[in-house]
Amino acid sequence: MATPLFHVKICGVTSVTDARLAVDAGADAVGFNFVEGSLREVTAAEARRAIAILPYDVLAVGVFAGMPADEILAIAKKVKLRAIQLHGHLDGDGPAVDPPSRCAELVGLSVIRAVRMAKDGLAAARAWIAAARAAGRGPDMLIVDASVASTALGGTLGGTGSLVDWKALSREPPLDIPLALAGGLTPDNVAEAIAETGVQAVDTASGVEAFPRMKDTAKVVAFVDAARAALGV
Repeated sequence: MATPLFHVKICGVTSVTDARLAVDAGADAVGFNFVEGSLREVTAAEARRAIAILPYDVLAVGVFAGMPADEILAIAKKVKLRAIQLHGHLDGDGPAVDPPSRCAELVGLSVIRAVRMAKDGLAAARAWIAAARAAGRGPDMLIVDASVASTALGGTLGGTGSLVDWKALSREPPLDIPLALAGGLTPDNVAEAIAETGVQAVDTASGVEAFPRMKDTAKVVAFVDAARAALGV
């Protein structure tokens, strides 16, 4: 299987201070949320200042849901993102949908697809990946996040603190692209989550916060240490 784009991602970063904290703790990816209505939404100016202090080996990821490709590309160029995380719904006709064709439109950027466990597991995610490949390009990596209602607005799609069903994920047939786990991960449960699911990477936002928009130093350090030890990286 391909090497994952990252092993430990600290998401929902909104400031230079928290970007530096994530780097100093040993995270190899930092996420910036551009989803309208999110508690952790950043402006292009805020993201640009934070990304400017990241070493090149730390991946700057922009999180989007339902935004047209031309707008994503414009933001990515302005703030110097290197990867895009599509966090919208897999299908439907609401505003926060990222269709399979979106991957091929994001030329020059790595694409991470956030998906959610359903009653039929990752069946919908597998169908989306196949459709994306048929449209010209599939995602480079998947993040499995906690389930949300099909009617959820963009700002409520992530950072909820809800857990993924780890046992159900562990029973899923293997995918042919790297897999990360998000959803309710904290310093106290991340090692168990990795052991239970066998994922190659983890992602957290609310699990390392003092409160929304501000990370907790001790939690970030403890999370990264626990995750890297469990992943063996």
